[in-house]
Amino acid sequence: MSDAHALHLETSTGLDSRKLAIWTFIGSECLFFATLISNYLVNKSRNLIPPFPHNVTLPDGKVIEGVIEIPLVTFGTALLLFSSLFIVLALAGAQRGNRRALLGWLSATIVCGLFFVGMQVYEFTHFVHKGLTLKVNLFGASFFTLTGFHGTHVTLGVIWLITLWIEAFRGRIPPAKSLNLEIAALYWHFVDVVWVVIFPVVYLIK
Repeated sequence: MSDAHALHLETSTGLDSRKLAIWTFIGSECLFFATLISNYLVNKSRNLIPPFPHNVTLPDGKVIEGVIEIPLVTFGTALLLFSSLFIVLALAGAQRGNRRALLGWLSATIVCGLFFVGMQVYEFTHFVHKGLTLKVNLFGASFFTLTGFHGTHVTLGVIWLITLWIEAFRGRIPPAKSLNLEIAALYWHFVDVVWVVIFPVVYLIK
């Protein structure tokens, strides 16, 4: 009996229970982030106290500069999107038994994730120095809640990928066990897709 067949689990759905569990988890997370995004949009429109996300012109003609800075976040967004491609290539390497490709592309994915987390830490610190905190106004509360929860998901994903990289380095992810990486890849794609929604909602729409 092959290793792949030995690891096959017979279920009523015909799917591996771990894959079904991650899809169920992702479904619940979609509802969670839909709630946070809705909360952000509602509170952003009700925010009357600076700092504001974008430039605001007061009735007396005075312009209050917004705190949002797009270039760095755009770069971090691009890296996060590229990381989805990198993890697909890592999974392909794992399924082919190409350990070098698996380690290389998985390393690239982790580096992109670490940059994104570092960018978010820098952005949060920068905003606090500009006077935007969780308590200062409705924009601050909804912004830090939404992006903070997403950043937490990315951080957990990076930790997950690092543990898989260590397993792969030790030769413990043969093709028969590539499902372990596939499940992590599904989670990683999910956090990427969520950011694709958050980025225009928070940074581009005025």
